[in-house]
Amino acid sequence: MGEPARVGKRGTIVIPAKLRKRFHMEEGSLVLFDEGRDGVLIRPAEAIPVEIYTKERKAGFLLENSVGPADYARARREVQKMGLDPDKIPHTPPG
Repeated sequence: MGEPARVGKRGTIVIPAKLRKRFHMEEGSLVLFDEGRDGVLIRPAEAIPVEIYTKERKAGFLLENSVGPADYARARREVQKMGLDPDKIPHTPPG
């Protein structure tokens, strides 16, 4: 059987303490609302930070992850196509 709650002003709902503790929800926690056939499901959510790579960072990946001389030469050409100087990107050449 579910836990009763009342919808307040501006649509606020107080999640019962027992459920907040069980699902580790505290003030400021993120939740997801999913619409279902029988109603609304509220679940804990987690925000995962996303890194947005600069051209220089992408160039570093290409150069650092090259395997052997031919692959390194290809990586250098790709970096040059990006408008960057491969010699100015911090990396360790293979070998």
